[in-house]
Order: sequence, then C-alpha cells, then structure tokens
Amino acid sequence: MKNILNITPLSSWINTGDQPLIISGPCSAETEEQVLSTAHLLANTGKVHVLRAGIWKPRTRPGEFEGIGSIGLEWLKKAKQETGLLTATEVATAKHVEEALTAGIDILWIGARSTANPFTVQEIADALVGVDIPVFVKNPINPDFALWLGALERINRAGITKLGAIHRGFSSFEKTAFRNEPMWDIAIQLKSACPDLPIINDPSHICGNRELIPYISQKAMDMDLQGLIIESHIDPSVAWTDAKQQITPAALAEMLDNLAVRRPASDNPIFEDQLADLRKQIDKLDDTIIQQIGERMKIAEKIGEYKRDNNVTILQVNRWDEIVEKRLQLARALRLSDDFASKYLELLHNESIRKQNEIMNTKPVAEA
Repeated sequence: MKNILNITPLSSWINTGDQPLIISGPCSAETEEQVLSTAHLLANTGKVHVLRAGIWKPRTRPGEFEGIGSIGLEWLKKAKQETGLLTATEVATAKHVEEALTAGIDILWIGARSTANPFTVQEIADALVGVDIPVFVKNPINPDFALWLGALERINRAGITKLGAIHRGFSSFEKTAFRNEPMWDIAIQLKSACPDLPIINDPSHICGNRELIPYISQKAMDMDLQGLIIESHIDPSVAWTDAKQQITPAALAEMLDNLAVRRPASDNPIFEDQLADLRKQIDKLDDTIIQQIGERMKIAEKIGEYKRDNNVTILQVNRWDEIVEKRLQLARALRLSDDFASKYLELLHNESIRKQNEIMNTKPVAEA
C-alpha cells in the first residue's frame, strides 16, 4: 500500500526548518481579545507556526457552547495581520468551507466526528474542488483505520495534495488515564500505508488533561510524527470549552524547550553499522519465530485430525485458560507486557482453531 495518496511534501507548503510543525491556540474562539492576546503570546514564543481556534464546535448535547460562529473568522484574520502566524480552523460543512476560504483561513482540518461520516467528508471534499489549501484530517472517534484512510482519499481526490492527518486518539470503553486512547499502532499503520503523508499528533485530545501533554508530545516525536497541535489559552481556568486540556502559551514554550526532537536517521557511520548488525539479528530471530510458528501449526493440524477421528470438539476452554495463565507468567518473567502477550496468544489460538476447523471439514484418508 505505497503511495496511495498524491501528496505535496509538508516542507513545500510550510517552512518549519528542522523543527516539528507546531499548531496552537484556544480550543474555542471566545472573544476578540482572547484570540488576539493568545496569538501574540504564542507568536512571541518563536516556536509556533500556526494559530488554531475552533469557530464552529460540534457538541454532544444541544444547549452547550457550539462556537462563536463566523465573527471568529475575522478575529483569526486580524490575529494573522498582527502576528504573522498562519491560521487554522475546523470545518464540518460546505458552508464552513466557503466562509473559511472567504475569510482567508490558511489551513482547514476535519474533526473526528466528521471523519466518521463519509457523507460529511464527501460534502467537504466537494466544496474543496478547485481549491489549493492545506487540509488535515483527524482520525475518527472509533479505532477504524479504513474510515480514516477513506476520508483522506476523498479529500485527496477532490484535488487537495497539501494533505495531512491528525492523530488525536480513539474512544475506548476501558477507563484509563487518557481521554482518548492513543492506539499508536493505528497511526503507525497509516504511516506505513502512506509514507509521504505528514501526520501530526493532538496531545490535548488524547490526554484530556494538561498534565499528560508533555509525555504524549514526546512519545509523538519518538514515533517520528511531523508535529503537534496543542490547545493553548491565556487563562485555561476560564475557558468556555475543554478547560482541563488547555495550557498557557508560557507552559507550551517551556514544554517545547524540553522536547527532544528525534531524527529518522543518523549521519554517524558507527551508529549505522551497529544498527545494521542489530537489525540482522532481529531478522534472523524473526525468521526463526515464523518457522517455529509453522511447526506449531503442523502440530495443531495433527491435533485437529485426532479430535475429528475421535469426535471431539475443537474448542477446549479449560486447556486454553491453562495455556494463557502459564504463558503470561513466562511473558512477565521476560519483561513482556500482558497486553502484547495476550494478543500474541490470541492470534496463535485463532490460527490453530482455523487450522483445526479445516481438518474437521475434511474426511479422513482411508487406510490402504
């Protein structure tokens, strides 16, 4: 799945030097003074490239603050004139697109709720035909890779090549420290499928609280994501929306100062030689693991034949529980996480069941 999308490199439409792209600003545009004051403080850090602010806010229930509306676009326009920062906002309808373009907004993004609805994404895509503007697409609320990729494809087919993705985490039934589970594997899957696509991280919506933002921001850099979109407010305590996940411009600057920006490669030949040697070791081990799994499945097939010939069911719940308990103990002793070990065992078990099911549906070979 290489080069699915027609992408214009990020460096050709926004100059960040050798630093990650930083988009920051209030969750919601509340007042002209709030937007302008925040913009000036962010610009003064010298670390922010784009001012963001929500103009239209999709809320879960009616009666909540749903954004200041079109007047907020004029505040962003004025902020750009005074600070030189590019501007960005979320759009969810064709009318939003039209108004944002008329106001001269520089970058648009599609929110998680919109990404989840192909009809909404297509409406936005149709409104963008013939327009040359950068667009970022947030991942859908639920962990559905196909929906995320499909939304990106729709926007790309509308002629938008200055295209990027925003990894903002996914809704989960499990209660954790995060508002939305990062599920980094889905972001990595998108990065593998579309290697030219810039992907930035949204620590604000992943964390749901400002205390965890530095941790997730560093994790994003370690994952080789191209930037961050972080909500910043002059006084988060009085913010009209998502107060807990916004930080002050000063706190943002301090966090960015402490951020270790990694590079995807090194110019050090000694490092490259050592890395190549370690990768050879990994490759050898991976080959051995695959071969051993193949041998394991051969035994599973024999078990399937034995069960078939003795009219025994495939699934043996007690045996499976015993395997999981013993293997998890071993995994912990080897410093492997329970989550990884459980998923690995589940994959092995499912493949064994599939193999045995195939055997069950074949007749035994008659003896000569």
